[in-house]
Amino acid sequence: MLAEFEPRLVVNLVESLDGRGQLIHAVPALLESLGAAFTGCSASVLGVTSDKVLAKQQMLRAGVPTPAVFAAGADDGPWIVKSVWEHASLGIDDSSVVHGAAAVPRVIEARCAQHGGDWFAERFVPGRELNVALVAAAGGVRALPVAEIRFDGFPADKPAIVGYAAKWHADSFEYRNTVRSFVVEPELAERAESVARDCWELFGLAGYARVDLRVDADQKPWVLEVNANPCLSPDAGFAAALATGGIEYQTAIAWLVEDALRRRDTRPRRFG
Repeated sequence: MLAEFEPRLVVNLVESLDGRGQLIHAVPALLESLGAAFTGCSASVLGVTSDKVLAKQQMLRAGVPTPAVFAAGADDGPWIVKSVWEHASLGIDDSSVVHGAAAVPRVIEARCAQHGGDWFAERFVPGRELNVALVAAAGGVRALPVAEIRFDGFPADKPAIVGYAAKWHADSFEYRNTVRSFVVEPELAERAESVARDCWELFGLAGYARVDLRVDADQKPWVLEVNANPCLSPDAGFAAALATGGIEYQTAIAWLVEDALRRRDTRPRRFG
């Protein structure tokens, strides 16, 4: 169908196929094989960054701070159990934060049984949660205002995390009390932006991306995830960062189109 339609440009919004994030790279791989221009990152970049364990290995080798992966002989943590491939906080709730090394494999096994797929644990970083949206503009990359997810009114014994309920259950305590704010101290915002730019360069990101971070008691940012295909919905965090930065939504979309066409012009194509 694509070959018959001969699109000038494809806007790639695919986050999974058949409900599996592990296949996120399949559509851009098809588009690349056809020589079609498309927005966002390449198939290889999406594949690497969506595999959280592989992405962490690359970050550690490059000196980008990211929490350690749980392994045999690890200490008692705390640790947090996550899906290797899935995003949107699938399977993450208060019980995902685990104290005690002996309990981590049991929680991983329970998540595998409940949700399927591959799961792992990484060091849990108590503290604040930030994210930095990045967008390609004028042949370079532009960092948008740094966002913080505040955990308003969370009891001291409740993990301060953005779990599944915080994102998707509108009637939950977590949803109502995780508040996005763009009021971040300039020095901390600068450090977070610097780490996000390092991730852009390390993985060869393109078009747009978002880097999620935790900040420890020493104000050090740690990369949790490099999201190479964040949600572009007008009501999502990326659009909120654009608005806070004084950038019209339509302008940013035009940047993505220009970036996709410029990159397409550097490789052979069958149509378009």
